[in-house]
Amino acid sequence: MEEEESGEAIRPEFPTGRVKKIMKLDKDIGKVNSEALFLVSCATELFLKLLAEKSAEVAAEKKRKTVKLEHIRMAVKRHRSISDFLLDSLPLPSQPSDAPAKDENRIRAVVDKVAPAGTRRIDDFFRRPTKTTSAETNES
Repeated sequence: MEEEESGEAIRPEFPTGRVKKIMKLDKDIGKVNSEALFLVSCATELFLKLLAEKSAEVAAEKKRKTVKLEHIRMAVKRHRSISDFLLDSLPLPSQPSDAPAKDENRIRAVVDKVAPAGTRRIDDFFRRPTKTTSAETNES
């Protein structure tokens, strides 16, 4: 109601075309309504703002000015509802060469964890598509 009085419309920061493209990666979604697209864009913006704030708090606690992956992982671990779905998708922190090696089989198991049926990992969206041969495209 406040926006109607001031005459300014709320505009999401993320490009709606890209958000729509990500939403349509789900096979259950056919068409995307403009209101749904707006709400998902705003919800994503709020989620990332929360994640950035919590990660910055962790970095400040560690007396660091730069937020690193380890700070994001700690912030996610502290917030149970976020850690339930996001922790497995975050990449593992890089390991210094002088540190003792961890169990590599365990690390591979987390990285190679298969997404549930009908879903895709978000990092698949950002990978370049692999070129298919003509025989593969004819089979589809």
